[in-house]
Amino acid sequence: MTAKLIKGTDIREEILAEIRAEVEKIKKERGVVPGLVTILVGMNPASVSYVTAKIETAKSLGFHEVQDSQPPDLSEKDLLALIEKYNKDDTIHGILVQLPLPKGVNEKKVLNAIDPDKDVDGFHPVNVGRLMIGGSEVKFPPCTPAGIQEMIVRAGVETNGAEVVVVGRSNIVGKPIANMMLQKGKGANSTVTIVHTATKDLASHCRRADILIVAAGVPDLVKPQWIKPGACVIDVGVNRVGEKVSEKTGKKVAILKGDVDFDAAKEIAGYITPVPGGVGPMTITMLMKNTLSSLKHKLGIA
Repeated sequence: MTAKLIKGTDIREEILAEIRAEVEKIKKERGVVPGLVTILVGMNPASVSYVTAKIETAKSLGFHEVQDSQPPDLSEKDLLALIEKYNKDDTIHGILVQLPLPKGVNEKKVLNAIDPDKDVDGFHPVNVGRLMIGGSEVKFPPCTPAGIQEMIVRAGVETNGAEVVVVGRSNIVGKPIANMMLQKGKGANSTVTIVHTATKDLASHCRRADILIVAAGVPDLVKPQWIKPGACVIDVGVNRVGEKVSEKTGKKVAILKGDVDFDAAKEIAGYITPVPGGVGPMTITMLMKNTLSSLKHKLGIA
């Protein structure tokens, strides 16, 4: 039996509709909307594309959106001063500094300068600590892990007591999603194992998983025989493995592959995310949800 697809593109639209409705309600009742600023230093093409998507999404939701583009030679001192300006701006509830930054700028220092209560990416050490504590302490879960958890919950996958195996230990995906899945509460309360490419007998760990979350950055790392029949497989990998000519535009586009052998895995798993169209669309969506949450915290309605 072919696995049920968990499509991030569909779930994204559900969540954005929910956010849009909340924004309209708060605007009507309180006269305010979420404010989001994106600071872009330089014109890295990938960064420009990603920032543009954030801007368009924020505007479509009725946010107060500020795009602050800066030249590539902006000094670290001036960038820190810019962040401090937005830290003090009451109309801004979320601050994003698009990475990567130009050489000579300390990314860690810059990210740590953002007010933790406006750090909607969830990367500030204070928010990492809040995530570790869990419960009501959590303000801004990192966006990709938050999207993964939403997908699991909205697909109707049982997490209570489930064996969850996370392949990958990055600070952006692996560690936070493992932490989130072991917390008490809805969409979690699982037994979690973190493994990686240096784990002995990686396959045996994966075969135990009721929920297998793969974020290793290795194309087709997980083989079909590693998957427990009926398991939920969340493939976070987005690997460029070549190029092809688009039938629609006639232009060259990247060929993308996940970390899971999708075609074979879908015949064994109970649920699976595609690549592309799976986890990817959820990241900006959860960024918008975090920005709305920031405003609600400020208004005391979170």
